[in-house]
Amino acid sequence: MRALLVQAGERLVVDCRWSPVARLLAEGGAGAWRPADGTGADVRVEVEPQHRPFDIRGWRPLARGAHVRDRSVVLHNACGSGFDLCLTVVAEQLQVRARWRPPARERIAALLLRSRFHLLVRAVLLQYPALWWAGHHGRVPVHAGAVTLGRSVPLLAGPGGTGRSTLLLRAVADGGRACSDNLCVTDGRDVFGLVEPVRVEGGGGRRMAYGRSERPLPSRVDSLRPDRLVVLCRRPGARPSVRPADPAQAARSLVAGTYMAGELRRYWPFAAALALGTGLGPAHPPVTGAAQELARLLPADELVLGDRPDEGLAALYGLVSRPVARTEERP
Repeated sequence: MRALLVQAGERLVVDCRWSPVARLLAEGGAGAWRPADGTGADVRVEVEPQHRPFDIRGWRPLARGAHVRDRSVVLHNACGSGFDLCLTVVAEQLQVRARWRPPARERIAALLLRSRFHLLVRAVLLQYPALWWAGHHGRVPVHAGAVTLGRSVPLLAGPGGTGRSTLLLRAVADGGRACSDNLCVTDGRDVFGLVEPVRVEGGGGRRMAYGRSERPLPSRVDSLRPDRLVVLCRRPGARPSVRPADPAQAARSLVAGTYMAGELRRYWPFAAALALGTGLGPAHPPVTGAAQELARLLPADELVLGDRPDEGLAALYGLVSRPVARTEERP
């Protein structure tokens, strides 16, 4: 397998010569892979078929399970995935070499907890390196999804389980386009999507946790520029409704949802280790600052969803018909 993803605004080229993992990676980026021949890469990931440990003789211990030399960091059993990673910064490119060397616990978990294993493999090979390199370029991860609705582009934010995926897929089915479902990065103006399947009830694909299954995100685009921030909340038995939200509270919800996201739980120590070992990028991404900037520049609204999240789309379309405020402040 040799192919390219535009991931978090970075060109990520994957070269995987180990067929079992190649199938997992192909599935994780279904519908978004592009030919890599002759294409420059910002992040290059090579999954090696060998299982020998990386030679770290003469390297300095960085932390438990991590060693560093110059601008290279070796992570042993990165994020509990069973893969050892050697990450090296060369000029303006991040190079990642991966070798499958699981301790006994991770080997057993890979067999018994298949959905967990699939998510971890995608995270450490397709997502986290691109997220960190995007952070080096000033982009910050947020747990949100942007989608086009007519002439408007709302950024849908809220903790997991509020119904964002259902709402977003309904919008796409009605002709909209989205850059992500759960995760994206932002520079405070545009949002750049992270490629991953959508996990919803009745998705029809691989079965995952919480009774959900996967499906590719249709009509996906690499990035969007939102014109409003929509905070989702779920109230069983309620009718869909929309009301203006306090900007500070909207930013707080976006920050809280980002730190609550299970997809990022292992990312924070990953990013901190690379920042410390390479001297590049923030040791902690400025999530609060990015959320506050989005809330300052965009009109914010709270969308209350009831028992069926897709019924909230009519309320959101009503929201779109209102004049957009404060956009004159955008750079």
